[in-house]
Amino acid sequence: MSTESLHQIQQIAVIEIGTTAIRMAIAEGVAQGEIRTLEKLSIPVAIGNDTYLTGQISRPTIEKCVNVLLGYREKLREYRFSNSDNIRVVATSAVREAENTLAFIDRLYIATGWEIDVLDVAEVHRIIYQSIQSKKEKIAGFGQDRWVIVEVGGGNTEYLQMQHGEIELSNAFRLGSLRLRSLLKKYHTPEAQWPRMLRSHAQRALAETRLLHGNVPTKLLALGGEMRFFASIVRPESDPEKAIRVRLSELEQFTNDVLEQNVDEVATKYHLPLPDAETLGPALVANTELARALGVDHLYVISATLRDGLLREMIDRDVWSDELVNQIVRSATDVGRKFQFDQAHAQHVVRLAKLLFNQLEQLHGMDRRYELLLVLSALLHEIGLFIGTSSYHKHSMYLISNSELFGLSRNQLTFIGLVARYHRRASPKASHSGFANLKRKDRIAVIKLSALLRIAIALDSSRSQRIHDFECFIEKERLVITVPGLTDLSMEQLAIQQNGGLFQDTFGMKILLRGTQEEQRFWR
Repeated sequence: MSTESLHQIQQIAVIEIGTTAIRMAIAEGVAQGEIRTLEKLSIPVAIGNDTYLTGQISRPTIEKCVNVLLGYREKLREYRFSNSDNIRVVATSAVREAENTLAFIDRLYIATGWEIDVLDVAEVHRIIYQSIQSKKEKIAGFGQDRWVIVEVGGGNTEYLQMQHGEIELSNAFRLGSLRLRSLLKKYHTPEAQWPRMLRSHAQRALAETRLLHGNVPTKLLALGGEMRFFASIVRPESDPEKAIRVRLSELEQFTNDVLEQNVDEVATKYHLPLPDAETLGPALVANTELARALGVDHLYVISATLRDGLLREMIDRDVWSDELVNQIVRSATDVGRKFQFDQAHAQHVVRLAKLLFNQLEQLHGMDRRYELLLVLSALLHEIGLFIGTSSYHKHSMYLISNSELFGLSRNQLTFIGLVARYHRRASPKASHSGFANLKRKDRIAVIKLSALLRIAIALDSSRSQRIHDFECFIEKERLVITVPGLTDLSMEQLAIQQNGGLFQDTFGMKILLRGTQEEQRFWR
């Protein structure tokens, strides 16, 4: 390996504060390259027991979490981690649903100095998708068939429905191994009735989902520690890095065997820690009922975890793959169609906005992550017209902020909504709802992207999509946009005159729009 390659290798670590345990993965990899896991750790902490029984994470549980994280911090020191940017700590549903989430993450920050990202459902789906993408070559037919990818966690069941490698549906419902167990304990259900009640609760939860049923050909890909354990028992000779094919009848038999034993017997027979033995039966029931609901006679199990997806994003530094970006844009296009947007105009504004973003990179100084946010804002900037023409830019912000876009967090949707809001009328103000709550870096980014979006919209003010290309350069403290092949740009020039003020206020430059044969005309 060359000296240059050695210098590119970086160590990264992700810590997942889950429903039943706190897990850490330490890895190394080369940007845009392979990831090699160095060590994995998992310490049981049943945060979900507190959340699902009382609604709050208790002080003893919080302090146990503190001690676990302090231990992990010492482990990272052994690996000589010196850059906190290479460590990411996330929390999932048990923390997200607790009434004292803020008190919990503040206590952990005070003790460890680590910022805790509480993932919302859309972020979890994006990370699951990332973990699967890194293993898709090991799943036969993944790019051709319809798949349901499902992970029964401690609190929720997350699922992605894919066709020909594209996301058709993603969602979550409150069916989790620890949640099920806590529910039965909360209502003092006799243990003899647990198998029947577990199946009943699982069936009821599944009936409320939008998953495909009946005669639609579907393949089921199951994730999760309990399913990996099941596969290792029935297919001990299989390669755990590949998708393992198992029959539904095998899963049903194994589930029945586990449910016939008490927790101590399961722990002893399978050499499992007690917390894992407690959640094994409920998780197997949920997966079994899901397979039955989908009408499959066999399913596939693969070793892909949330931590795998987090490691991938750490290595890529949030510069998402083309496949993921395309999934997100398709999701946004579906939202636009739902609100009857002018698709031709919206997609052309996207093209123009991307050209501006790329040609003015040195001027705006934003990295590639913001290009996607600009694209989504441009695509959806007019969906507020579905509600009405008056103040429709505000309606657009509301609809975007309250929509479901695959893989994007609520904070990202708010950001996109704000950029769409400022595509016309008033410039951003501190008194505006949502804008004032942003961090300074994000406020500046909203202003910059809104200024670019206004110019892109002005360039298609005729809604004829007649401007397909242009060249930008800076001349005497002004931005010159030259459009080849056109001489009459009077409509676009007027639009820039009306909407270019935010660009001038932001970047300190006036804008000159001209055709290749046109005498220069300058608009303030």
